[in-house]
Amino acid sequence: MRLWSKKQQSAIPARRRERDAARAARPSETELESRYSFRRNRTMTGSLVSEIGSASEANAQLKSPRVQAHDLRRHRRRLVWVLFGIVGISAGLFFLVWESIITPRAVMASNSTSQTTFDAHAYNETIEKYLVKHPAQRFRFSLRRDQLSEYLQTNGFPEVDSIDGEVGNDGFGIKSITVHMRRASVVWTTADTKLYVDSMGVAFARNYYDTPTVSVVDQSGIQAKGNQVLVSNRFLGFIGRLVGAIEANGYRVTQIIIPTNTTRQVEMVLGGVAYPIKLSVDRPVGEQAEDAIRAVRYFAKHNTSPRYLDIRVSGRAYYQ
Repeated sequence: MRLWSKKQQSAIPARRRERDAARAARPSETELESRYSFRRNRTMTGSLVSEIGSASEANAQLKSPRVQAHDLRRHRRRLVWVLFGIVGISAGLFFLVWESIITPRAVMASNSTSQTTFDAHAYNETIEKYLVKHPAQRFRFSLRRDQLSEYLQTNGFPEVDSIDGEVGNDGFGIKSITVHMRRASVVWTTADTKLYVDSMGVAFARNYYDTPTVSVVDQSGIQAKGNQVLVSNRFLGFIGRLVGAIEANGYRVTQIIIPTNTTRQVEMVLGGVAYPIKLSVDRPVGEQAEDAIRAVRYFAKHNTSPRYLDIRVSGRAYYQ
């Protein structure tokens, strides 16, 4: 008995072993059927045949010419939208830059007839300060004209009446702002000071229109230093509103007289009326104007010409 034989014969022949190995490597019929048969809820991933389509062929690696044409069409559409977006944003930025007020240029309204020199530089500086404080209004479409005119009036330019609604375009970033000035109704001259008052009672020193014909004659004899007592905004405002109210009723004021030793009353002279009318600064302007017009018409109707008319007391008219 050979226990330690180098070569032991196998119980299975070599040919049978090779056949069994090949059979084991080959899948069975059941496995092939389950592997390649159609399964429910499965989709094709793509096809090179244009007549065959699948639900997810646009995401597959194999794409038919039809799917490639669709992809190109979508890509072109996306590029067109991106181009439109860039053009729209560029147009919006250009519009904002074109409408922006980078350099304001103050221009006086052309209806002025005075020879007073218009200091555009001073107005430009004040407008620029306003725009610095209100950067959101540095565009023609967002500029608030009433707020700008109020800012000018309270910062050294009380003669400004309003800002024109149309802002002109003088170049890229240069915008012209038309300023309308107040028209004076009364002029008060004393020493080296000359003040003007419009019909709303606003006093100012720069007049860009013709000098008004209504003047204030000071006969009070009370001259304060620098005329600071007589020439006050309240007193000038009373005179300006009085002139405006009288002219609104068809009469023309020719002169305002401050009587002797008083600063609380004035005498008004009307065109075509031979007697002066005394008024009180402490009474409302509208009431006194109505009383004066009513009394003047009464005397004209009865052909009466008194020496003076006094309407300083409410509801009363005294004359002599």
